[in-house]
Amino acid sequence: MTTTARAVHQVRRPHGMPVPEDFTQVEIELPSLAPDMALVENMAFSVDPYMRECMDEDWDLGAPLEGRTIGRVLESRTPELAVGDLVFHRNAWCTHTVVAASETRVLPRYEGVGPESFLGLLGGTGLTAYVALTRIAPVRGGETVFISAAAGGVGTAAGQFARLMGAGRVVGSAGSAAKVGRLTGELGFDAAFDYRSGPIGEQLAKAAPDGVDIYVDNVGGEHLEAAIGAMREFGRIAWCGAIAQYNAATPPPAPRNLFDLVGKSIRLEGFLVANNRDAQGELEDFVVPHLRSGALTENLSVTEGFDRSVDAFIGMLKGENTGKAIVRLTDG
Repeated sequence: MTTTARAVHQVRRPHGMPVPEDFTQVEIELPSLAPDMALVENMAFSVDPYMRECMDEDWDLGAPLEGRTIGRVLESRTPELAVGDLVFHRNAWCTHTVVAASETRVLPRYEGVGPESFLGLLGGTGLTAYVALTRIAPVRGGETVFISAAAGGVGTAAGQFARLMGAGRVVGSAGSAAKVGRLTGELGFDAAFDYRSGPIGEQLAKAAPDGVDIYVDNVGGEHLEAAIGAMREFGRIAWCGAIAQYNAATPPPAPRNLFDLVGKSIRLEGFLVANNRDAQGELEDFVVPHLRSGALTENLSVTEGFDRSVDAFIGMLKGENTGKAIVRLTDG
């Protein structure tokens, strides 16, 4: 049995944008296998915006970190996990881990669908977009959907899902002209804009001249204010992220037009994907056929190698990824 693993630990609290010195790589001793446990070699793990908030207080310093991870069972002392099974767990930022059967999910095998999709469209990223557009702000045929951080993991998923669910117009914001071009040229967005190139409200008004029915908010701040301003009556906002404030010394002010929610009868609802895990089966039923047919594109921004885990995380926070950011440890 493998007895040691490499792991990344956080060693200090960041001030603003994290830097490599906030982390260290260590070698850890793995516990011996007890009954109901298995040894897993991690194949890939996800780096996500929510992790920035975890760094402030949720993650203990000098301790194992967490995150969505897929791996292969190398040894097992539980009948629920067989050697060779591909599993999902949350013991991330390490090369190997010992897990209990209760902490894992054996991944189904779908012909033509790679296991890394369970970190993307079939994982928490896809589930966030799916819940936003089915439970929080359901898409009705012909409606206009606006998505902020549209070139990220949740954004690229939400844009494609909205189109397949019958949206009439899909609009996105991103952080560069290259990302804007990819949204409209490859991912089926009808319009997109670089939020750094001018006032967000003005650019959104041009991209959605007839107004917005649904807003999937990954950013908060000025984006939320602009979306409220562009909303039609009875619009819906599904709020799942606030990238604008994760590294800010002080949170951005609340939208100045917040009371327009009342005048326009707009519904704004925040949600956590963790409270909607019962939708996983629905997600797979929806996504798998479209992945197989080519109607959906899996957008993974892959950083190769465990030694570049911190680079991948910081790069994701800086917007260097297009699509879901993952770290690939093995070739699978």
